[in-house]
Amino acid sequence: MIGCIIQARMGSLRLPGKVMLELQKTKPVLYYVIKQHEYCNLIDKIVVATTNLESDDIIEKYVNSLGVECYRGNATNVLDRYYKCAKTYSFSTIVRITADNPFNDPNVVEKIIEKFRSNNYDYITNSKPRTFPQGIFLEIFSFKALEIAWKNAKLPSEKEHVTPYISNRPQNFKIFNFSYGKDISHLRWTVDREDDYRLLKEIAASFEKLPITMTDILN
Repeated sequence: MIGCIIQARMGSLRLPGKVMLELQKTKPVLYYVIKQHEYCNLIDKIVVATTNLESDDIIEKYVNSLGVECYRGNATNVLDRYYKCAKTYSFSTIVRITADNPFNDPNVVEKIIEKFRSNNYDYITNSKPRTFPQGIFLEIFSFKALEIAWKNAKLPSEKEHVTPYISNRPQNFKIFNFSYGKDISHLRWTVDREDDYRLLKEIAASFEKLPITMTDILN
């Protein structure tokens, strides 16, 4: 089963509560993150993985209102949260999404899933090196690779960011970077700062339909 695990929390330092900031009325950042990926036909299930902190109760309540399940786990060891979430739902392949990218393109996601499935990779990303705009991001990895990382990761950075144990060991895992035709990584539609938020609100207001694709935004 291919599971999309969206990691989300309220405790952002630069832009607190950013995942619940409204881009349009009653439609926060997290709404778009979830809805965009619902257009990926190759994803079998979407789960939002947040922390067990009281401050993230709002995330669980909100995603449940959208009919999406929420897994709650370790606040600082995100690797542990991902592993236990994937194990709970019996995911054999995990699509890792971060909740600061509301306009991740489902067409790009599907192409990368197809690449992963057809080549027996352990791990694929589109950011090492990055050629896509900041805001078009995902990682895909097998449950087997995730379990190896979970059992063996020792460094704090390997536990906080989920995949460094895998991505830093090309000798142990079959790894691929999915590139765009040209480098447009200078473009940015992720949300991390106040000016990002203003831009994303303008993008959301410019389209009546979903999904909003990378081509839509570039045009």
